[in-house]
Amino acid sequence: MSKGSRQESLSFGIDGAGLGVTKRAIGAEEPPPLAPNARLSAIGKRIPRIDGAAKATGAARYTVDVKLPGMLFARLLRSPYAHARVRAIDTGAAERHPAVRALHLGVAPEGHASAADIPTLSYAGAIVAGIAATSRAAADEALSFIKVDYEKLPFVVDMDKAREAGAPRVEELEPAERDVEPASRGNLRGPSESPFGGARGDVEKGLRDADIVVEGVFQTQVQSHSCVEPHAVIADWQPDGLTVYLSTQDVSGSRNEIAAAFNLPTDKVQVICDFMGGGFGSKLWPGDFAFVAIALSRKAAAPVFLALDRREEQVAGGNRPATWQRLAIGAKRDGRLTAISLLSYGTAGVARGAGVGNIAQSMYQCPNFAMAQYDVLIHAAPGCPMRAPGNVQGAFALEQLVDELAETLGLDPLALRDRIDGSAARREERRIGAERIAWSARHAPGADHGPVKRGVGIAQSSWPGIVQSSGACEVRIRRDGSVELRSSVQDIGTGTATVLAQTVAEELGLAPEDIAVRIGHSDFPTGVSSGGSKATGSMTPAARKAAFEVGKQLLKRAAPALKVAPADLEFGDGRVLRRDDRTRGMTFAEAAALLARDEISAKARRGDDYGGFRGRTPFGGLAHADIGGVQFAAVAVDTETGVVRVERVVAVHDCGRPINPLLIESQIHGGVVMGLSYALLEERIIDGSIGRMVNADLDQYKIAGAGDSPAIDVVLIENYLGQSATDACGVAEPATIATAAAIANAVYNAVGVRIRKLPMNPATVLAALGQLPRRP
Repeated sequence: MSKGSRQESLSFGIDGAGLGVTKRAIGAEEPPPLAPNARLSAIGKRIPRIDGAAKATGAARYTVDVKLPGMLFARLLRSPYAHARVRAIDTGAAERHPAVRALHLGVAPEGHASAADIPTLSYAGAIVAGIAATSRAAADEALSFIKVDYEKLPFVVDMDKAREAGAPRVEELEPAERDVEPASRGNLRGPSESPFGGARGDVEKGLRDADIVVEGVFQTQVQSHSCVEPHAVIADWQPDGLTVYLSTQDVSGSRNEIAAAFNLPTDKVQVICDFMGGGFGSKLWPGDFAFVAIALSRKAAAPVFLALDRREEQVAGGNRPATWQRLAIGAKRDGRLTAISLLSYGTAGVARGAGVGNIAQSMYQCPNFAMAQYDVLIHAAPGCPMRAPGNVQGAFALEQLVDELAETLGLDPLALRDRIDGSAARREERRIGAERIAWSARHAPGADHGPVKRGVGIAQSSWPGIVQSSGACEVRIRRDGSVELRSSVQDIGTGTATVLAQTVAEELGLAPEDIAVRIGHSDFPTGVSSGGSKATGSMTPAARKAAFEVGKQLLKRAAPALKVAPADLEFGDGRVLRRDDRTRGMTFAEAAALLARDEISAKARRGDDYGGFRGRTPFGGLAHADIGGVQFAAVAVDTETGVVRVERVVAVHDCGRPINPLLIESQIHGGVVMGLSYALLEERIIDGSIGRMVNADLDQYKIAGAGDSPAIDVVLIENYLGQSATDACGVAEPATIATAAAIANAVYNAVGVRIRKLPMNPATVLAALGQLPRRP
């Protein structure tokens, strides 16, 4: 095929869902369109994780497992106060400790010379200093020798109180903000603007034109990331460069941030993350603790290890912001929406970004939409993205109010969604899920007799299908027949390494176990950050394109031996085969042995969607097609104790082409359990009188365990979008967006009262049940 010619990529759609077939023109440099999964050999197959044995046996090397000669151990001194100024600090005794090799004040790379230079501490847990010593115990002991004179300042840790006039200020306005943020607004910032276009139509008119308007106020709590693997770093500053072993979701991005912070060329910084034990968004950046460890390594001229302990992890390791939402929906009597109005306040502590996502804006067809999302600053540790940031909180409000609208209109919640949801994929998912959960047998709200009442609920997910076109891979074929893929992308437990192996194996006619996957090193081609469900959709097209290109080189070497043109050869079953006679060919290894040099390679980047991108997202990438899913929950509510038990969840999801159904199901199971934990158990509690988190451990901070987990029935839909070389998307975010809302709707169906506040723990449930009229 000549340069510049085109070929077609087909979007096969969903059987029975009426999606039809989409034809798209793609460049000649792209691999040919893949067949449906049923006709493929590696892609679409339930292949166990290629790194599963290493993780199960302890052979996998996590950051905390790295041991370097002469390595020192660092510990951090943190502020015990929610708001304080350091008037004086005496580090003399600590520095004279025989095991101490370096001390660093503050978090800035250059450090601070005295207390006067340390910025105001704005939350309990803010870093004051770091010490590197020959052992962790010695570092802890030396920390106790530091004498700090704190000037305690007024603080506010409650979002409602932070909005009041005269509340203690969390931060002063930056010069650039003073023209647009009146000082009278205190701790309020915003409203933020949506990258998806913001308001549309005339909401006030839409509400006036509505036959029915439903409105509600919803509240969600702060959820800690609670990563089992703590944030950890080993910094090794050497005269010829810096090597950083870091538990991170973004290897290349962390390299760039570290280089910029320490004024180093990027080629003098290496970031390595061989294995990672969970991040959920909290490890997308190096973090202040990593900068302190690097500064200590530079001062001590030795490697420095620093890992957060569990209290530090819970206090300062990241959290999902709390929100307050007022949502109103207007509709005609036939269910058509006329307006959606959203006002939200959220707090990410001293940080920003506490919105409620774009789900109210994008999931349902409505001509008139307006929103205002505000950040409220409080004296608490900064929040950060957490699995489906914003949309989890937004779905809790939206999906309950849509159910309430259906009841007001006298419609089944599924019937209403059929009228207002334009997604053919979700329509099919609703149909499948309703059959699995026996939706037709669902009773009226509160109709059960006895103290334990059961109910069934539904909620939907929507996520903007994020990708980064810059994601790159290299594929190498060696003369001995071995194949290796390289990229800096990281596998955060989702199975990225496995799906990359499947993708390359499919293109080269090999088995996934034949592909050596080397990832997590910043010297490799730049991979995307593993967050926002974008790794699979960004990296598998790049891997396939690189395999396609290096495969063409190998076919060119094999063609003379098989007496055909390279275009008349193909890969399959571990062999190079003639297209006109597949009984004639040679093994892949025999073809590789014909190479003129030790290895051949090709690099490729993902590139743009075949159909073009819809726009930018707030989560670090470009948006192509929405991905989502529908979840049904069955619950039992003990009205005497207030305990909610989720007995079953049916989760029906789409994510483009499923590369590995086994791994996708694992992601959905994890998303459901995380969503259940958020709905019923998790909550950061800060004592308002002292400004400190009082449940900063995994005993008092409750997280769902095996005993809390319901039966989970996962159904995957193959929805070929025709947008990339693999048609793949991620699923981690959609898997958790709908869960809390589905449980809330099921609780309403069980007891007949809506619970608009999370978590739905016994105290919250019993308080809500107190609204019910007493039965004689």
